[in-house]
Amino acid sequence: MVSLPILAGKRIFVTGAARGLGRDFAQAIAEAGATVVMADVLTDLVQHEAQLLVDQGLNVSAVSIDLSQKESIQKAVHTAVERLSGLDGLVNCAAIATGVGGSTLMEYDEDLWDRVMTVNVKGTWLVTQACTPYLKASTQGKIVNIASDTALWGAPKLLAYVASKGAIISMTRSMANELGKDNICVNTISPGLTLVEVTEQVPQARHDLYVNGRAIQRQQLPQDLNGTAIYLLSDMASFVTGQNIPVNGGFVFN
Repeated sequence: MVSLPILAGKRIFVTGAARGLGRDFAQAIAEAGATVVMADVLTDLVQHEAQLLVDQGLNVSAVSIDLSQKESIQKAVHTAVERLSGLDGLVNCAAIATGVGGSTLMEYDEDLWDRVMTVNVKGTWLVTQACTPYLKASTQGKIVNIASDTALWGAPKLLAYVASKGAIISMTRSMANELGKDNICVNTISPGLTLVEVTEQVPQARHDLYVNGRAIQRQQLPQDLNGTAIYLLSDMASFVTGQNIPVNGGFVFN
């Protein structure tokens, strides 16, 4: 008997998929058998990355999305659902994570605060809202929100980012309670500091803080998160909802 890939037949929409964790999630999910639509505000880059995966034989495509614009979100989701002929899963990975640190709460720029909250929190809500009617039509809809373990230990000088990721964890619980009746599972993954493009600007002292404070003392890589995401999108997680799963090598426990 030949076993199918764990996500065979699943149709998944991934935001923030042009680079970093979102890009890695999209590839891993497609390799697990799903058909994936990759969405990002970096239109040219997400199209390029999708083509690279297509060249590897994976079933992916790309759309442009701007999480600060409701119309853009609705258009991207509509296009994705048309291509996929439905929707089984959503990964909310898009977020502003660059240029958000270094200032104390007394110094923090109000415009930056508003941008972070608009994209990271409001954008996640609006994408989920747009996808929910299609997930309801699926037999086992799944939503995976990407937060951060900074919300669990209160990383300093990252106020808006930490607040936005704490909001993601809280929204997940509320969404899970509302959508459970529709057999939709909603969960959060909270990564630790991970080696991706955006973290190259993080001071070495912060990287060392994480490595030295982990139970498993090494750098975290994007692939360390893939198994958890694939599990939560799969039928094996059909009774798991409202949970926040830190994947950080034991830097902080939930």
